[in-house]
Amino acid sequence: MGKNRRLFMLITLCMLFIIAAGCGGKSQENVVKKIEEKLKDMNGYKVEAEMTMKTGQEERSYDINVWFKKGQEDFYRVGLENEEEEGGQVILKNDEGVFVLTPALNKSFKFQTDWPESSSQPYLYQSLVNDVITDKEAKFTDSESHYIFLTKTNYQNNTNLPYQEVYFDKKTFAPTAVKIMDKDNNTLVEVTFNSFDVNPAFQNNDFNRESILKDTLADTSAVTNMEQQEDLAVMFPLNTLGSELIEKQEVSLEDGERVIMTFKGDRNFTLIQEKTTVVPTSAESTLEEVSGEVVNLGYSIGAVSNNTLEWNYNGTDFYLASEDMTIEELIEVASSIQGQEIK
Repeated sequence: MGKNRRLFMLITLCMLFIIAAGCGGKSQENVVKKIEEKLKDMNGYKVEAEMTMKTGQEERSYDINVWFKKGQEDFYRVGLENEEEEGGQVILKNDEGVFVLTPALNKSFKFQTDWPESSSQPYLYQSLVNDVITDKEAKFTDSESHYIFLTKTNYQNNTNLPYQEVYFDKKTFAPTAVKIMDKDNNTLVEVTFNSFDVNPAFQNNDFNRESILKDTLADTSAVTNMEQQEDLAVMFPLNTLGSELIEKQEVSLEDGERVIMTFKGDRNFTLIQEKTTVVPTSAESTLEEVSGEVVNLGYSIGAVSNNTLEWNYNGTDFYLASEDMTIEELIEVASSIQGQEIK
């Protein structure tokens, strides 16, 4: 009788273990498969999110709106806007190429790049899914409402952000949050997804460059504010990597002003600032060709190539160049340009 009881208890425990394994949480492999299926089945999405960056001297937050349309060639439209910059910026990819639009200036910049495939993009669903799939050492956990992946990132121009924690909703497999961390696991960038609308309806002109500029310029308050800012407000980098300002030249232009600042020290570099002429809303937009990769400075979108970095902020064109700095260091200095210089 004792042997039968022990055998019965052993069989019962085995059955309970099998039932628990079958009814418990999904495995990492199953979750990844479900996420891949969700991405494959959708024709597009619209996302509203908020990104907070702690990579500079101050914490910065801005709103992000993402539109994605699947097709023979995928279309993307990413709007970024914060309280400090008038009008915001739009990253656009359509059948004509990759652009950064600055509606308040009625300007477009065309990039020669394979964005968004060139780097991790924390606000794009397919980029997050790809990071989860490609990292064979990704760690998987789950909570009451989320599947959580800790993966490596692919920021070619910033190795200071090597890891990310991605949260997917257990019911819908949609992303809800991303935490990007440094080597010490400090969260420096955080994205919160407020909405994720799958298979939305798109209009014919939703990914048309001129239409986006025209629609945004319907609210001319940003352009009006730009036009009122006639003088160049010179900005100074808070992080100079040990270099000091040794010379500042002011050059009068036919339609504005240019300031050339030379820094010498551990990392020699030159910073040029030039007031941009606002294109009237009634005029056709201007298009400039830009060489380099798209980079996010936290307050503006820029183009980095070799030893140069250029961007626009609140109607001012910036150009940073150095033969002594890496691309990461160029981005570090540019990201710290937050305060107006005391004259």
